[in-house]
This record gives sequence, structure tokens and C-alpha cells, in this order.
Amino acid sequence: MSSDYPQDSEQPFVSHLVELRDRLLRTILVVFLLFFGLAFYANEIYAYLAGPLLKHMPAGSQMIAIEVASPFLAPFKLTLVVSVFLAAPYILYQAWAFVAPGLYRHERRLVLPLLVSSSILFYAGIAFAYFVVFPLLFAFITTTAPVGVTVMTDISKYLDFVLTIFFAFGISFEVPIFTILLIWTGIITRESMVEKRPYIIVLAFIVGAVLTPPDPISQTLLAVPIWMLFELGLFFSRFFTREHEVEPEQGLLMEEKQDVASRPQASDDGDG
Repeated sequence: MSSDYPQDSEQPFVSHLVELRDRLLRTILVVFLLFFGLAFYANEIYAYLAGPLLKHMPAGSQMIAIEVASPFLAPFKLTLVVSVFLAAPYILYQAWAFVAPGLYRHERRLVLPLLVSSSILFYAGIAFAYFVVFPLLFAFITTTAPVGVTVMTDISKYLDFVLTIFFAFGISFEVPIFTILLIWTGIITRESMVEKRPYIIVLAFIVGAVLTPPDPISQTLLAVPIWMLFELGLFFSRFFTREHEVEPEQGLLMEEKQDVASRPQASDDGDG
């Protein structure tokens, strides 16, 4: 009988590992299927990504490939990244489905909307970088080239450059989510955030300087949205704070007890 006890206690952990493996395999499969479907349009996808730079390059300039395999690898590398970006909502859903059973009801009511809004904000950051930042940035860079210098950008270096910008803006657009979570979890109060607003504005410009190329255009175009998004998160955080102030702590404890009681309990074989 004593040999059965470790097996019973280990079974939930093993089942969690099996579930985690299955969800990872599903995620990899979705990314692979997206990559396989988009691989036939790899060159078209890269041409679309290079459009903002090509529009502002001087007449007679063109992109080049320094390395032998770059004409093949760069478009397919971009296609793989695009596949991961497109699969992001499904990846977040799998993460949500894995952790949701361990959350209380009031936590689930918050986490699911935050997952959806974080996906939307991430895509919004990428779209802002492509449609707003790139035209201004490349117009500035290409017009400041010294006399006698022909702009000929390597396709691999350009890909790394734009992916860095995409990632920087995608993460930076998550500022409202981070702000709400910090206030909701009680790590910092909304009043303290308001008091530290001047420091956060300075921090936004520091982040813009670190995550973007060393030019004032891209730094400002990243810092200002971070500041505005912080203000947006600060505005919406008042609703979460107000909800916690209205809902008594005792009510939360009762809700947690009800959730625990509603979960399936393991049978106590030892008393039998």
C-alpha cells in the first residue's frame, strides 16, 4: 500500500508534463504548417518587407547579397519569423489552456482579456513600425548619405535590422499590459505610478535609444508611443483598481474556497 502513495502523488506531475509536451507539439506543428504554406511566397514576402527601403533608395541603387547563400536563406528566414508571428495567438492560447485550470475565477477573468489584448497590441506595434516608422526612418537615412556614397544594403543585414525594429515596437506596445499587471498584482500602486511619471518618460526615451538605431527619428518614434501607451495603461488600470477596492477581501477568499471545492478531489484509499 505504501508503494502506491508515491505513484499517486507523481501522477499529476507526469500528466502535466504529458499535456505540456502535447501542447508544444501542436504549436510546432502549426508553425510548420504556416511555414510550409508561406514558403512558396518567400520572395514576395521579402519584397514586401523591403518596399519601404526601396521606395527611398536613390535612382540606380539596389539591394545586394554579400554572402553566397543569402539570396536563399534571407527570404526563408523571414518566412519562418512571419510564421511564428502569425501563430502567436495560437501559441498564447495553448499557454492559456495549460495554466487556466490552476487559476481562480477572478484570475481567469483578467488573464484571458489580457492575452487577447496583448496579441492585438503586439501586432499593432509591428504595423506601426512598418507603416509609420520605416518610411520616415529610411527617408532620413537615405538622404543623409555622404556625396559619392551609393546606398546598397545587404539583404541579410536589412532583415536583421527590420526584425529588431519589429521586436522592439511589438514589445514596447505591451506597456499598457505591463502597467495594468503591476497595479493589479499590487506590486506598485496607481498613485505611485502617477508620481513617477516624469521618470517613466525619461525611461521611455532611454529605451528608445537602446532598442533603435542611433538616429533621433527612430528613437523618438519609439519613445513617444511608449509614453502614450503608459498613459493608456494608467487610465485603464483605474478600473481594475476600483474593482479590487469594491470587492472585499473576504469575498475573494470565499471564491477561492469555492473553486477549490469544485475541483475534483482524489479518493482517499488509505482509510478504506
